[in-house]
Amino acid sequence: MLEYLYKKLPILKELDRIKRAEVEEYFINSPKWLLDSIKTVNVDKNIVFVRENDPANTIYIVVKGVIRAVDYRMYGIVFDFMRVDKLQAMGSMEIILDMDVYRASLQTVTKCTMLKMSREVFEKWLQEDIEALKREAKTMINFLMETDRNNRAYIFLQGANRLSLYFVDLYKKYAVKDILTVETSRQEMSEMTGLCEKTITRAMKKLQANGFISKDGYSIQMDKTQYEKLSTEVSKVIERR
Repeated sequence: MLEYLYKKLPILKELDRIKRAEVEEYFINSPKWLLDSIKTVNVDKNIVFVRENDPANTIYIVVKGVIRAVDYRMYGIVFDFMRVDKLQAMGSMEIILDMDVYRASLQTVTKCTMLKMSREVFEKWLQEDIEALKREAKTMINFLMETDRNNRAYIFLQGANRLSLYFVDLYKKYAVKDILTVETSRQEMSEMTGLCEKTITRAMKKLQANGFISKDGYSIQMDKTQYEKLSTEVSKVIERR
């Protein structure tokens, strides 16, 4: 099956070892007719490729790059409530919940490479493979639980405390060799946290003055020691609420 998988998805050879292993595991028991239906597409940065309330007819699996789920209904403010760089079938939630339209808009954060297939084909796979269905259900539940947890935390945290939680979450997900490097703009941070850009600027200065983050040119960095200190402070604030 691996030989056939690589024949149908030559993009696998271009992926790093970890991502390649994830894709192999994801499709290792998939039927050939599913692999035959997959198309590989490249999407530029900042492109909305799924719009909320459009017919949910296509499944996208990001194998390179980062995407985000955004809500444009928050009083005219763009609210970024999820970022995805892991292997996840975007559109599978709508299948499991028997929805005909997408529940969120999806936009590329970086240039992305995606595997694309029809809802009809993907849904047939889930109907015929209980293990594939269980995996998608587990992924969906974990996503909903994490989103709910983060939303509840963000609701009652303000200013520097909310931004602190944002950096703690980023470190957990994206630190490389115990170092987190962030090149996100203040506008993107605003969209992710719900804070205005002026508040972001003030909070950044406060975190830097307290030694929780460091600046390296236009980049923000956080090492393991800074992360542990900031994580402890965030936990204290949450426990007091």
